[in-house]
Amino acid sequence: MRILLVEDDPELGDGLTVGLRQAGFAVDWLRDGHAADLALQSENFDFVVLDLGLPRLSGMEVLHRARSRGLDMPILILTARDATGDKVSGLDAGADDYLVKPIDLDELTARIRALTRRSAGRAAPLLVHGELAVDPAAHRVTLGGQEVELSSREFSLLHLLLENAGRVLTRTQLEQSLYGWRDEPDSNALEVHIHHLRKKLGSELIRTLRGVGYTIPK
Repeated sequence: MRILLVEDDPELGDGLTVGLRQAGFAVDWLRDGHAADLALQSENFDFVVLDLGLPRLSGMEVLHRARSRGLDMPILILTARDATGDKVSGLDAGADDYLVKPIDLDELTARIRALTRRSAGRAAPLLVHGELAVDPAAHRVTLGGQEVELSSREFSLLHLLLENAGRVLTRTQLEQSLYGWRDEPDSNALEVHIHHLRKKLGSELIRTLRGVGYTIPK
C-alpha cells in the first residue's frame, strides 16, 4: 500500500516515515500543502495521512480539493488541533478519521488497516482465500495452517492482490502501490516477486493476463 504523508514537522515526519515503512507501507513524505495538492493530481495513492497546519496551502484545503476532484482514497487527518469543532469540520469535509498529536504509531497503523478494510467493503481483519490466510496486523501468512515466510514486498503484493481479488491489476497499478518516489525497482522486480509468491503459495494462485496484468480469482 502506498501512503502519502503530509507533515511539515521534520522530526515527526521522519519518525512516521520510518515507522510506516517498517510496518510494510510504501511512504512518500511531503512537507507543504501545495506540493501535496500537486502530488494528488499526478500520482496514485492508496491512503493519505494529512496534517492540517501546513505551509503554502492548509490541510483542510488539500482535503477539499482532493474530494472535489473525486479522489476516494481514505484520508486520515493528523493534527494538534483537538477542539471538537476542528474534528467535525474535518470529517464533514471528507476525512475518514481524525488522530490528534502526539501520535502512537501502533494506533496509526491500526487505523490505517481499519480504514482500508472499510473502504474495500471488508469487516474481517483476516484476508482468507481457500486455505490461504493473511493477517495484515501481524504480517503473517499461513497456507493450510502452516506459516509461510514472505519478504516485506512479497507480503505487500499478496495483500494488494487479495484486497482486489477478482479484479485484474495492471503492472502500473501494482508498481505505484508498492513503490514510493525514493524506490528504484529493477525493470523485472514485479515479475520476480510474482514468481516467488507462486513458488511459495502455489503456481495457480496468481494468474497472468498477458498484456493486461495480474489477478487472484475469487
